[in-house]
Amino acid sequence: EMRQIFAFAGPALGIWLSGPIMSLIDTSVVGITSSIELAALGPGTVVCDGLGYCFLFLSVAISNLVAISLAKKDETEAANHLARFLFVAVSCGVVMFTVIKLSKIGVLAAFVGGNTAVIPAAACYVDIRAFAWPAVLVTMVGQGASLGMQDSVSPLKVLAVVSLINAVGDVLLCTFLGYGIAGAAWATMLAQYVGGFLTLKSLKDKGYDPLAIKVPRMEDLAQMIKITGPVLLTMLSKVTFYTSITFFATSLGAVTLAAHQVMVGVFSLFSVWGEPLAQTAQSFMPGLLCGGQHKQASLARRLLQKLLASGVVLGIASAVVGISIPVFLPQLFTNDSAIIEKMHTVVTPFFFSIALTPPALALEGTLLASGDLNFLGINMAFAFVCGTVLMLVFHKLGFGLSSCWWTMVLFQ
Repeated sequence: EMRQIFAFAGPALGIWLSGPIMSLIDTSVVGITSSIELAALGPGTVVCDGLGYCFLFLSVAISNLVAISLAKKDETEAANHLARFLFVAVSCGVVMFTVIKLSKIGVLAAFVGGNTAVIPAAACYVDIRAFAWPAVLVTMVGQGASLGMQDSVSPLKVLAVVSLINAVGDVLLCTFLGYGIAGAAWATMLAQYVGGFLTLKSLKDKGYDPLAIKVPRMEDLAQMIKITGPVLLTMLSKVTFYTSITFFATSLGAVTLAAHQVMVGVFSLFSVWGEPLAQTAQSFMPGLLCGGQHKQASLARRLLQKLLASGVVLGIASAVVGISIPVFLPQLFTNDSAIIEKMHTVVTPFFFSIALTPPALALEGTLLASGDLNFLGINMAFAFVCGTVLMLVFHKLGFGLSSCWWTMVLFQ
């Protein structure tokens, strides 16, 4: 029923809003004090948050596996999945910390092209936030497991604390102590470690031992790759496409890049409004699809119809609210009139980009729940290739930032 969907999806929305809210807080606090540091947040957040989004395949996969295990009443299997994924999360976090520390300057230099003025500030931001990689990935896995258990309240409580710590830290370190972009990075890193600790405590309260991690066996790895491979392809396609948009924006100058960074931050905040619909499908569909009965299949179809209807309404509502920020409240992020003018040039494609996202995510979550992973991965990779080629053509023709956002509409 709709009330069940909203009872689960409401708190889940808060979970997905936490990351974009923290990013917007960074953008607002840094942007008010320095336009160069605001521009530096563009490549900086791509390296930190963009790469982090690639690892959402861990959260999606563990959520799916735990939901299926619990639908079969097999709590031992669910605990084993969690133990193996926590090991993978810690391992990947250590690897990412090492890679970022060794290659940050080269990656940023290749990304910003001739706009070298932003590299020192961006490198400082990336260098500090690299310490948080293990905590970020452990939190992802823990949240995914909780959502697979149909618990969206516990992760929300954790992220409410994390967001509060990040906001207070940003204001204290950036505004009062004058640390600028470095202060924003330290505040975010500290908040992410608190989030990791609280997530593990939440799992322990559910009866799962978060410290009993297991090294996956070869057969376990084969199963994980079978599930995570297409999901990883989906995430990589999305992240690479979003990254390519920022890459093209970087070549248009510091003012355009700063405007794009603000718009991306607002887009990230409102585009995730559809993620709870995808998560609802992943958490509840397996229980309906595992039974194989006609009545359960009918309930699954009804759930999909309601998720799609909710997605359309939510998409339009979030787009209306989202577009009002750059139109009426741009001073929340910058007082530079040139940046504000650039922001206003992309509001129309910005609106449609947000509006189309929730129904698309509802369908994506249904495909994940039904196990049709290969189609999802191939479809997203195809959209990425077509979108990138189209954006390259627009860029060569000199259409500017608006062409990037119209390509985003087509990608969605």
